[in-house]
Amino acid sequence: MPDAAPDAVAPDAVAPDGARSRRFPSITKDTARPEGHGRAAPGDALAARQWPMLSVLSATAVGLLVTALGHPRIGVLVIGVALIAASVLRRVLPQVGMLAVRSRFTDMVTYGLLGVAITLLALVMEPKPVLDIPFLESAVRFTVR
Repeated sequence: MPDAAPDAVAPDAVAPDGARSRRFPSITKDTARPEGHGRAAPGDALAARQWPMLSVLSATAVGLLVTALGHPRIGVLVIGVALIAASVLRRVLPQVGMLAVRSRFTDMVTYGLLGVAITLLALVMEPKPVLDIPFLESAVRFTVR
């Protein structure tokens, strides 16, 4: 079985004159490089690009710890704010490392909606909810019998 050349390119990635083209092939045979990937950075610089993801994970861990220590409203609120911060970081920073999962718009909307939903849940949590939504009690009574 002949070995394939390690730097083999797709047939449609070769220019007509035989030179290698920098264009991506028309048919993708592999996954795309992640957004945080960069060739010019040394190997240890890749960890420095992960600070947005590490900050969101750290805030979420603090929220879980506070919830486990008996303050569920504050802990859930911290988790919701961490997700809203992830949405803002995804919008304002050009490279966010592993915080980038899909397109910028999809990540912003997903992180933002989840953050707002979790924050609202923290604000309407019993006992003594901070935010009073009038139809919420009848909706819960209707669904949970």
